[in-house]
Amino acid sequence: MAPRQVFPIDKNWEFKQADKEDAKYLSVGQFPTNVHLDLLHHKLIPDPFIGKNENQVQWVGEAQWVYRTTFSSPEVGGGAKAVLAFDGLDTFATVVLNGEKILETDNMFIPERVDVTKILKSQGENELIINFDSAYLRGCKLVEKYPDHKWGCWNGDVSRLAVRKSQFHWGWDWGPTLLTCGPWRPVNLEVYESRIVDLHANINVKDSLKSASVTVHAPVEGPAKRVRFDISLRDRHVTSEVVEILGDGPVNATFEVQNPELWYPIRYGAQPLYDFKATLLDGDSEVDTVTKRIGLRKVVLVQKPLQDQEGTSFFFEINNIPVFCGGSNWIPGDNFIPRISKQKYRDWVKLVADGNQFMMRVWGGGIYEEQALYDACDEMGILVWQDFMFGCGNYPAWPEMRQSIKREAEENVRLLRHHPSIVIWAGNNEDYQYQESEKLTYDPDNHDPDSWLETDFPARYIYEKILADVCQELIPDTYYHFGSPWGGKSSGDPKVGDIHQWNVWHGSQEKYQDFDKLVGRFVSEFAWRPSRPSKPLTGTSLWAKTIRTDTPNPPPWTSTTRLPAMNAESRSTSLRTSATPRIRWSTSSTAPS
Repeated sequence: MAPRQVFPIDKNWEFKQADKEDAKYLSVGQFPTNVHLDLLHHKLIPDPFIGKNENQVQWVGEAQWVYRTTFSSPEVGGGAKAVLAFDGLDTFATVVLNGEKILETDNMFIPERVDVTKILKSQGENELIINFDSAYLRGCKLVEKYPDHKWGCWNGDVSRLAVRKSQFHWGWDWGPTLLTCGPWRPVNLEVYESRIVDLHANINVKDSLKSASVTVHAPVEGPAKRVRFDISLRDRHVTSEVVEILGDGPVNATFEVQNPELWYPIRYGAQPLYDFKATLLDGDSEVDTVTKRIGLRKVVLVQKPLQDQEGTSFFFEINNIPVFCGGSNWIPGDNFIPRISKQKYRDWVKLVADGNQFMMRVWGGGIYEEQALYDACDEMGILVWQDFMFGCGNYPAWPEMRQSIKREAEENVRLLRHHPSIVIWAGNNEDYQYQESEKLTYDPDNHDPDSWLETDFPARYIYEKILADVCQELIPDTYYHFGSPWGGKSSGDPKVGDIHQWNVWHGSQEKYQDFDKLVGRFVSEFAWRPSRPSKPLTGTSLWAKTIRTDTPNPPPWTSTTRLPAMNAESRSTSLRTSATPRIRWSTSSTAPS
């Protein structure tokens, strides 16, 4: 049996506007890519981050685009299969190989695999074509198709709610509207007879911290009969075992690690990372290998009634130590994700670590981030609060949407669950706040999921049924929180769960000097507005009154104007008033740096 082979399909790519008769194919600027990057490469659009150029490129998101390439067929043995693996297509894509349609997609976040064994040419070049429709226009059609849904959102057009695509692409109060499309993650051709489908470990660190149980799981495809598991630490062999494959279920093995080197958050201890490897065997031949890095740690989210005040606690214990989760929120580091390098991700995480932070919250309007971000957090000891990708709106939940969301959740939880830095998953960003603001139906005493679908807030089924079930099945040892913020009956209750504290910038618009009083059990967002308003009349009269109250004799707006508020923010965190964990908005920016 030959080893599994992987051939990157990253050469010879061309693109053009599909709905323009005289358009000619042009070479891409990079791969993976998106249409804005390729248009910029050929200087066909102005840089949208300069001046008002954003307005001049809106046509891009309403057009249709096509990408194509050619590649030679590798040798495919008699018992082998050839599979095209698309790690990410943004978003409404129709894929054609050698004139035959092989795939249609409608979810940017779902990796796809297609068996193309019978379609590949045995000789000559294969032609791969990917047509991309406008996500904005498709979203608008879906909104029209479901008029009974109560469409509404903060930030962007409501069409975004109908499309499983990065929500910030429709624009946000901090970023531009740039509706991308294209093959945004790698495309590979795999040839194999057998392969390891996945590799995962359930970790149970005993309360004494003196031993850990590691149960590894490796689903296998194909006729190979054995898997060898190896665990090592800093190139030092720890343990190994060979397991026979019986039946169709995953291959499992359990290891007991005595006196484990435990993974701690930054400034609480070291971050040792164990390598665990699964090797698929055909006789003595190795036909596939998958390696992942894990950290052995015990994580508990402590939510207990308090003796001296109302409500419950909300803090993390790592290896029996209460951890202060001061940190910042993470929004995508660029509107054009494919141009962010691994080094750029590392630099950002190092900035967080050097800035005396402990936690990063991956915000729910962006993407399930690249492995490079989480790898850096693992290595530097930065805890991660991970949102699912829903934000600031009333999402629909028709049957096809529910099926797509379930797949999306399963695929991305599997991709990320080995990272020791991820200590919590949350169902959305501020969707329960939106529900409250619009007085949508929510009865916390109603525990019938099917009935939620009949209300004007059907997204509750997504957060409290679909995502909850996926997390219970795939990551039962990681806490799942229905949303951020969420506290049960009210998303703004400072005594339960987490809150978002925006009552200085907007909301009730308190003085920034009172940041240390605006506390909750866990403040997962807070900040003050940036410097000069972008438009003369951006602020409300209440905002103007607040500025005049805070600064009776305001100085000219400059880059230093925000310093007093930043100092108040920092003091409210560093003094740890009421030991409240606070996660500031935000570390990153979608503007290129």
